[in-house]
Amino acid sequence: MKIIDMHCDTVGELFAQKAQGRDGTLRKNGLHVDLARMKESGYILQNFALFVQMRRDKDPWEQVCGLYEFYERELEANGDLIAPVYRYSDMEENDRAGRMSALLTVEEGGVCKGEPEKLRKLYAWGVRMMTLTWNFPNELGWPNFIKGRTVRGPETEKGLTERGREFVALMEEMGMIPDVSHLSDKGFYDVLETAKKPFVASHSNAREVCPNVRNLTDDMIRKLAERGGVMGLNFCADFLENAREGAENPGTVAAVVRHARHIADTGGIGVLGLGSDFDGIDTHRELPGAQSMGRLWEALKAEGFTERQLDDIFWKNVMRVYRDTLQK
Repeated sequence: MKIIDMHCDTVGELFAQKAQGRDGTLRKNGLHVDLARMKESGYILQNFALFVQMRRDKDPWEQVCGLYEFYERELEANGDLIAPVYRYSDMEENDRAGRMSALLTVEEGGVCKGEPEKLRKLYAWGVRMMTLTWNFPNELGWPNFIKGRTVRGPETEKGLTERGREFVALMEEMGMIPDVSHLSDKGFYDVLETAKKPFVASHSNAREVCPNVRNLTDDMIRKLAERGGVMGLNFCADFLENAREGAENPGTVAAVVRHARHIADTGGIGVLGLGSDFDGIDTHRELPGAQSMGRLWEALKAEGFTERQLDDIFWKNVMRVYRDTLQK
């Protein structure tokens, strides 16, 4: 079993722990993801997000710089297990050498403050995927869910700004993948109209199965599939199934399987990947970390997915997108 996961927030969690004087390294920690468990489970590539909370962090650019410096130090300290990737051929080279690959991403396009020079700086660091928004509007566009807002419906009128469209074009030109997770419904279709290459929803499920606005509609799933993109199954319980107000919602493997079946039936097996959101979500009761991915494999197999289809879901579909979008 090989695994590629398009989204985790482990770097930010470790960075916060260090600021609090607590121990924990990328190699081994008590979070959802560490290199030791990744290696044992069969990971070949993990996307590590630099997440910035725009209304919490005083200066989003300074924050993302600090996160990157921490990430760089951790990668250097663990070069025997993992190495960063900048182009598709790096992934192949790491695999041949028996090393895992780390693909750097940014979760919150607002860190760039609308400045293309900052986007180019992110690319120089090795950032190869970026969500255009998180849960706040920014210079690039609008999200579906706005933190602190009581209205919970999808945003169908406000999408990408003109600067956001410029950023999508520049990202594709450089070889950075636009990520529409968190983006508004209108923004999704704006990216579809603006982008020429495959793009991704790195950690989003199916809205038909769970009506959370963070999930994609059936039409979005089909459009993403037609463009050659992928979406990553998110293990956040609130994006998997609804719970009664005040009721516990710890997460089940069965709910992840329901989303996988619906997405595959709607958009085809080629649109489906993994985007756990580990260390950015509460612990999933039945999939508590990197060590539990084999349990998901077996549950999907029991649902009727073939070994070939499981390989597509667990790594081949995402690798195809990287081959098609990143510099060789």
